[in-house]
Amino acid sequence: MNQDRLNQAKERLLGEIAIEAAETALWTGRKVFSARVMAAIEAVPRHEFVAPEDTLQAYANRPLPIGRGQTISQPYIVAVMTDFMDLEPASRVLEIGTGCGYQTAVLAELAAKVFSVEVIPELAEGAIRRLGRLGYENIAVKTGDGFKGWPGKGPYDAIMVTAAAAAAPEALFEQMKPGARIVIPIGRPYGRQTLYRGVMGDGGAANMEKTLPVAFVPLVRKRLRK
Repeated sequence: MNQDRLNQAKERLLGEIAIEAAETALWTGRKVFSARVMAAIEAVPRHEFVAPEDTLQAYANRPLPIGRGQTISQPYIVAVMTDFMDLEPASRVLEIGTGCGYQTAVLAELAAKVFSVEVIPELAEGAIRRLGRLGYENIAVKTGDGFKGWPGKGPYDAIMVTAAAAAAPEALFEQMKPGARIVIPIGRPYGRQTLYRGVMGDGGAANMEKTLPVAFVPLVRKRLRK
């Protein structure tokens, strides 16, 4: 795909995201996503994060397989979850579920530092290479158990979880600053799931609100080697 076709595909995708944002506003409360978020979506070359055979579909508004039973999220979902984070240029962000690194890169366009935890070593290693090749210097990725977060780098201004859990892991709440946001899909694996957005109060409890129905791969724990 040449650069002109890539640019056209990106413009078409941005238009589709804007339409879907308006259509889902009753769930999300956000008819329009912020200009910063849309600029970040435009800036990140999604075709660099998919398999070569999927390059022509890179800017379709749908998820794509990335191997190991995982997917790169639908761009609209990336946009709405990122918008829910309300990131500032100085924000420190924790992402649970690096995957191929696409969502990580979008967050890095908006925040000062992104710390990302991936349970599958091969995906973490691939994301590190890919993000390094693309010049992202404000991202740190490690292989680990997402249920535990990354306490040594917290507390965080915002936390994003890109896989569904039965409940939000308590360890993540412990790593949030007062006023920090958390965005997480909650529900049964491959069953009914809802995207929640929470804001941490001064007393250490987060106010969690339901938004829209979603479908994510399950959040899995890191297996201990015997």
